[in-house]
Amino acid sequence: MVKVTKQKIGESEIVCHDCGKTMAEGDMCVPYDVAKKTFYKCDKCFVKDDSLRNYQETEVYSRIVGYIRPVKQWNVGKTAEYADRKEYCVEA
Repeated sequence: MVKVTKQKIGESEIVCHDCGKTMAEGDMCVPYDVAKKTFYKCDKCFVKDDSLRNYQETEVYSRIVGYIRPVKQWNVGKTAEYADRKEYCVEA
């Protein structure tokens, strides 16, 4: 557990990964270094659950013009087209 200092605040705003609380100088937090990023948990959230969960962004793939590609890499037009699509569920 580390104490938030002016140096750490100067780098960027420190926000708790679980509750979204912005850390102030002197607050206690726990840093997690995962996938070339640093996540922080405030003292209260760390006491509730000490493990880091839901930290990896989910990548969605869909077929476009015959290719399966991540939706994140589509241009503006194809992204709008994807939003207009209707999905159907077939019950067996």
